[in-house]
Amino acid sequence: MSTESEPSNPNPPLPPDALAAAARVLEGGGIVAYPTETVWGLAAHPDSPAGLARLVEVKSRDPRKPLQVSCVDAATALLLAQDDPALRVLARWWPGPLTVVAPASARCDPAFAPGGRVGLRVPDHPVARALLHAVGGMLITTSCNVSGHASATTHAQAVETGLADIVLPDGGVPASGRASTVVALPEGEVVREGGVSAQAIRDLLAGQAP
Repeated sequence: MSTESEPSNPNPPLPPDALAAAARVLEGGGIVAYPTETVWGLAAHPDSPAGLARLVEVKSRDPRKPLQVSCVDAATALLLAQDDPALRVLARWWPGPLTVVAPASARCDPAFAPGGRVGLRVPDHPVARALLHAVGGMLITTSCNVSGHASATTHAQAVETGLADIVLPDGGVPASGRASTVVALPEGEVVREGGVSAQAIRDLLAGQAP
């Protein structure tokens, strides 16, 4: 379980202009594919309505489903959700392979929280963390695949999808190929078991202070 909110080294071994190029694409309304510790992701810039719309379109995603906001650290993620002791407990897993879907706070743009709920993630991969640092700490993200198809788990697969304007290298740190665990609050339901075991989630929530 991670207890650090900042990576020890946010600068992975990438070509020196790769992050700058990716940031420019995102700021211009484009889509970037990037590696995480679980599977490959697709990202749009939170300040680009065009990028957000394009992300939903290329993904063929149901617009009623909560979007995932990937954040550079737990403190940033917690600002986007309503205060909840269970969320603060689960945040101990960040950075790490955990996505929490929670009621959005007033600080969260409603465009990122259809139905008032937002998915929050703090990835633990040096390239993903560096990309988040490069764009101000937050990205709108989803897995690198068309809905209903398998997620990309390698750089070659991410390129093959043809969904992104630019595909970052993995910096020598491959994805595990196992998706993040998804927990829904306030119910505490494990919607999908992935990199964090459902039992570990249940044990952690059972031990939280009342």
